[in-house]
Amino acid sequence: MSDNIIKLRPGQKRILEYQQGKMGISAVPGSGKTWTLSYLAANLIQNAKIEADQEILVVTLVNAAVDNFSSRISTQLQAQNIMPGIGYRVRTLHGLANDIVHERPDLAGLGNDYQIMDETEAARIIESVSKDWLNAHIDFFKPYLDYEDYQLEKIYNNPNNLPKLVETLAIAFIRLAKDRQQTPEMLKKRLSDSPASLPLIEMGAQIYQAYQDALVYRASVDFDDLIRLALRCLKSDPALVEMLRRRWPYILEDEAQDSSLLQQEILSLLAGENGNWVRVGDPNQAIYETFTTASPQYLIDFLDQPNVVDRSLPESGRSTRSIINLANHLIEWTQAEHPNPDVRAALTPPLIEPTPDDDPQPNPPDCPDCIQFIEKQMTSDQEIREVVDLAEEFLKEHPEKTIAILSPRNSRGFKFVDELKRRKLPYVDSLLRSSTATRLSTGAIANILHYLSNPIDSRNLASSYLVWRRAEREDEDKWTFHQSVSRIIQKCDQVEDYLWPVAGEVWLDQFEADADSHSILSELYEYREVVRQWHNTIFLPIDQLILTIAQDLFLDSTELALAHKLSTLLRQISDAHPDWRLPEFAEELKNIAKNERKFLGFSQDEQAFEPDLYPGKVLVATMHKAKGLEWDCVFLTSANNYNFPSGQEYDMFQSEKWFVKDQLNLEAELVAQLKTLLGNHPFDWYQPGQASLEARQEFIRERLRLLFVGITRARTWLTVTWNTGRISNKNVPALPFLELLNYLERRS
Repeated sequence: MSDNIIKLRPGQKRILEYQQGKMGISAVPGSGKTWTLSYLAANLIQNAKIEADQEILVVTLVNAAVDNFSSRISTQLQAQNIMPGIGYRVRTLHGLANDIVHERPDLAGLGNDYQIMDETEAARIIESVSKDWLNAHIDFFKPYLDYEDYQLEKIYNNPNNLPKLVETLAIAFIRLAKDRQQTPEMLKKRLSDSPASLPLIEMGAQIYQAYQDALVYRASVDFDDLIRLALRCLKSDPALVEMLRRRWPYILEDEAQDSSLLQQEILSLLAGENGNWVRVGDPNQAIYETFTTASPQYLIDFLDQPNVVDRSLPESGRSTRSIINLANHLIEWTQAEHPNPDVRAALTPPLIEPTPDDDPQPNPPDCPDCIQFIEKQMTSDQEIREVVDLAEEFLKEHPEKTIAILSPRNSRGFKFVDELKRRKLPYVDSLLRSSTATRLSTGAIANILHYLSNPIDSRNLASSYLVWRRAEREDEDKWTFHQSVSRIIQKCDQVEDYLWPVAGEVWLDQFEADADSHSILSELYEYREVVRQWHNTIFLPIDQLILTIAQDLFLDSTELALAHKLSTLLRQISDAHPDWRLPEFAEELKNIAKNERKFLGFSQDEQAFEPDLYPGKVLVATMHKAKGLEWDCVFLTSANNYNFPSGQEYDMFQSEKWFVKDQLNLEAELVAQLKTLLGNHPFDWYQPGQASLEARQEFIRERLRLLFVGITRARTWLTVTWNTGRISNKNVPALPFLELLNYLERRS
């Protein structure tokens, strides 16, 4: 590949000169980092940097990016007449961890049949054990509470108050404990040796133990366990590390600003001291720290290492120059003038640069008047009506353009959806919701494989029949008929008498004499032919078997595309486990069907959402969900000091509960105590309240980055509004909102 075929930007050209070693890349919004990293992977394959039995390993953050990377690399290889699908592997961290554990589950203390707990079920377990703990320790929180007697019942009985707080504390504790590779037994030993009383840690350890006991009872591990155990496998077996280094001689890491400590340790081990590791990300778009153990500091520190080549992708063709200037001003103001010095490092260079004049993706024509910050004071409901008014007006003037309303929280987003519904305006809310369609499709294939692994079981055959007819589930009459046929199949004592009769069709003969059974008989004959075809495919390689079954099960092109991805995945697993047979593959698919949303990247609702497919419709999403996307027109809402605080004396912070005294953030205090217990600090290092203050600063830093992300979603039109909250005059415009408003007024 050469830049004579595809016009490369200066930053891209420097990156694509990479041959080996470690390289860090700072990429601004809209710089084409996914395209560049995909191009680099294809370049390395084309230039024979890997051998026939090796792969470029691409590690990315979310499910949607898995498919996006695979598609882009495949397209670029096809353009060079190279067979796609070979020479690279794209994984989320959880998918990679599963690959590693599958190699040596014994090193992780697991059997070959280990199960991965579905996220939804894991959440239910944590909710249950947290509730049980609270009921057994009803007076535990009294020293932490600030309440009048009449409020006590409200604090304890409202599930959104103390019960929810205990659940939040449990999640934070378990996540950090597993990130630091601590089992409940290890923590119990540390607590017994502690010279200080740490009641919050004792609470967390007890709930952690109950949660792990529940996982053991179900013979399962959760996603955090999977990552922790993958690292254990690597640390336990140098031969395994060497084998995987040989398999994956190049590691390309996307969204590295959201790396966790465990992710960095796993990739560092796989790369080796002198290995090939490319990390690309944008610390200014690190907006998930509140929800994970991730930190942009890992990427920042990597960029500072002397053996790391430091590169950047500063050019972006996404937005107008006015929007670029606005985003850059937010960076510069934060660094130099933010009144809270502790948060000035939240946003850092490089600044965004417009694309060169001859770029194939030029910036949209500049339109300074297309940016407006509405200073008008509005209540929460007034803001909703005002924004929808403006969106409706925009749609009338620009029906061919894309438009998004972005809110800080899901619940707020649904209120915008309600108003759009009321006015009968076209909208899209799929980024606020989740879908199970892909999970069901994967489960359908798993069901057929499960039957084929034991083809004489009439119950499995009956279940597979309903899977085969699944498309008619919505027709009540047809589905009732299919259920009756399934029950008949289940009663067949000898399946072979139905499928492969030796002396005549003995079992089916019973339906010949009954005229009322004609439709049933016809259905049984048709299904028998399908099952016979399945039987004839069981000796095919697993990927071909999957695709053959899919042709009988799926009518939807999206589902067929999913089947193709599944076939590729199982082929890779088959290569790694040549001893696997249908039962193992069926179990693997069952596991994917349960866990696909976070596991291996198979999620329809997260698959590369394309805003350009919805012109003339209002997309409603959270600012977090909008990361990586772009629209012609964007409305950023709720830009008040509650959602975007700056550390002023009138600011409130979402993690500080009204019923906890001294404005303590108990989650931050718990995490600080646990870090103290696990570290080498003297116990007087922990000062109550200090962690709460630092949590405020970190929240401010993350919210500055979230505002930056929101601004850089817009191509041409950007409108920012604020509201006073549910209680009138409680909130004021966020400080960055006022600064950017003043900046625009100075330039006009």
